[in-house]
Amino acid sequence: MNQETLPAPAPNSTEPAPSGVPADDARAALARAVEYLRSLQHPDGWWKGELETNVTMDAEDLLLREFLGIREPAATERAAKWIRSHQRADGSWSLFYGGPADLSTTIEGYVALRLAGDPPEAEHMRTAAALIRELGGLESSRVFTRVWLALFGAWPWDELPALAPEMMFLPKWAPLNIYNFACWARQTIVPLTIVFAQRPQRPLPFSLDEIHGNASSRPGRPSLRARALTLLDRGLHVYHRFAPRWVRELAMARAERWIIRRQEADGSWGGIQPPWVYSLIALHLRGYPLDHPVMQAGFAGLDAFTVDDGQRRIEACQSPVWDTALATVALADAGLAPDDATLVTAAEWLLNEEVRVPGDWAVRRPELEPGGWAFEFANDNYPDVDDTAEVVLALLRVAHPDRERVERAIERGVKWVEGMQDSSGGWAAFDAQNKSALVRELPFCDFGEVIDPPSADVSAHAIEMLGAVDRADTPGARRGLDWLAAEQEPGGSWFGRWGVNHVYGTGAAVPALIEAGVPAGDARIRRAVRWLEEHQNDDGGWGEDVRSYRDPAWVGRGESTASQTAWALLALHAAGERSPAVARGVEWLIGTQRTDGGWDEPQYTGTGFPSDFSINYHLYRIVFPIMALGRLTR
Repeated sequence: MNQETLPAPAPNSTEPAPSGVPADDARAALARAVEYLRSLQHPDGWWKGELETNVTMDAEDLLLREFLGIREPAATERAAKWIRSHQRADGSWSLFYGGPADLSTTIEGYVALRLAGDPPEAEHMRTAAALIRELGGLESSRVFTRVWLALFGAWPWDELPALAPEMMFLPKWAPLNIYNFACWARQTIVPLTIVFAQRPQRPLPFSLDEIHGNASSRPGRPSLRARALTLLDRGLHVYHRFAPRWVRELAMARAERWIIRRQEADGSWGGIQPPWVYSLIALHLRGYPLDHPVMQAGFAGLDAFTVDDGQRRIEACQSPVWDTALATVALADAGLAPDDATLVTAAEWLLNEEVRVPGDWAVRRPELEPGGWAFEFANDNYPDVDDTAEVVLALLRVAHPDRERVERAIERGVKWVEGMQDSSGGWAAFDAQNKSALVRELPFCDFGEVIDPPSADVSAHAIEMLGAVDRADTPGARRGLDWLAAEQEPGGSWFGRWGVNHVYGTGAAVPALIEAGVPAGDARIRRAVRWLEEHQNDDGGWGEDVRSYRDPAWVGRGESTASQTAWALLALHAAGERSPAVARGVEWLIGTQRTDGGWDEPQYTGTGFPSDFSINYHLYRIVFPIMALGRLTR
């Protein structure tokens, strides 16, 4: 192996000189990876890796089509094939690769296979049913699973938490108004208020007696506030029986208009699966025929989110803007010329994706001029800080021929991010001041995060962007820097809200602090470096399991992955490190690279909801290693 070493440490680095980083081998690996990534670019300029989640997406797609009477046998069998392929030996399905059995996911997978015609006597079905019973049965499943069962008469509506469409009447300042929920929860809850008001039942052609269990073992809600909300829930159940018809109709009509106004150009709602399927059901219940243009656009959009290669599966979301920004940064870091056609085409596509209209974020920031980027192909209602920061960082690296146009877009994006800063100093993803802890304790909210408070990783990306545009000394950036520094864990890491987990948070925070002018010798940087070095795996890579969100024993622990190894290397590089830990990390990337230039990564390193919804971004395993290798070899 060639032992030419990489450049010496930065002058302010406190670490020893490098130890045998194989630069030529690293550059060869980088060249293979760059070629592979370039081959994945769409002619229009964008990249989009598959976004893999869990089989509830596919199960719920079959249930949606069964409810609407449009389920097709051939498509059902291809979806069932995918669902079967992810069942484990104990009969269960998990929320992520290598994770523990998840009861609700297993129930939904099981019911979907029953719809597909798998008999309950089949071995894989008997095993699944036995495990479901062992884990508590339908009675212990999450609320969303029981909502699907209630739609088919397999669970009583009266035994679900209440959701009343009359909440649409609550003013924006009132507790529990829809804008106190995060955008993803808000878009899901509004259509569900219509569903809960109408309480439809379209019975399945079979019973589910075999997967009932004992009385629910779900944890209680001991706080005084939670008990008060439980009493409110009981009151709403009583109100449902006596609600004046004209009031309820007025409320549902308002919810219906709200839904219609927020359908995106691609037919989706928010570009994500939950509000999409519930909006189609709600509008159908409101009398929209299946051939109505709104419904047809919704179905067409779902088809575009479908991967069908003999096994049919649904993406919960798509990430072209995010993927394209990351790919652009990665290729620029790898040494592509700023005016390379690959980068210019990507920048042109990104410029055309800028969101120039107000969305739900304007409820809290009504005076802020629109300007930013969303995650998906079409999501004008919900641009986000994370994508906007990353797109700005990407555009800064490209020599686009219309530089004035680029500078105007960057200026708008920077101002929008600055305007979305929380009063605490940090940044959330989609909304400002979305921190109402009250909504978390509603009986309905037993799955996933339902508010959007500031997070270390999003804040870090915003700060890195501000540093890159020479705005690190503004009062807002300094407040953000103070907030991010205060979020550092005692051990030296940062929590990762949108990526798994402390490796992701630390990989975002350290480069941001350095870009904002914090010296590499600062105690905060040194603590982060030590934490990363202490959590390096014996094989030289880094990994962290999704279980770290609930179990501290998993923090910084897990099988090595290409994306997480790259995050650690990006932080160490930013800190000026050229230590043996860096050399071992680079060697791990070189040694695990595939011949086509990519890396295998079945592990889930992306986060939708900590603990509850995990994501395998198929492009992470290529863009982040390119960034790391590119920066380390330049």
